[in-house]
Amino acid sequence: MDPKVVVLCVCLCTLAITSIEAGIPRCCVRTSNNIPPHVLAKVERWVVQESSGACDIKALVLHVRGWRKPICAHPKLKKQLMKIRMKMKQSKQIAAY
Repeated sequence: MDPKVVVLCVCLCTLAITSIEAGIPRCCVRTSNNIPPHVLAKVERWVVQESSGACDIKALVLHVRGWRKPICAHPKLKKQLMKIRMKMKQSKQIAAY
């Protein structure tokens, strides 16, 4: 078989596999209520997973500094997370004076 045809087939197969994986959403299947405050303080960003889309449950997906995988938290922890973030922001402002 011609090498160009082989390369083309490999490229098309790779493209097909990566596009299929990209189309599969990563959903939280369960949430945790017990996340320590020191872990919440390390949260860099979070995303709210809605139950109305491709995922079955509502969750707060927390991306923690230094952790590879995100944490699936119960949505009610957003209030606690916001409090910790406000305290951290206030302490940084006080330290700046």
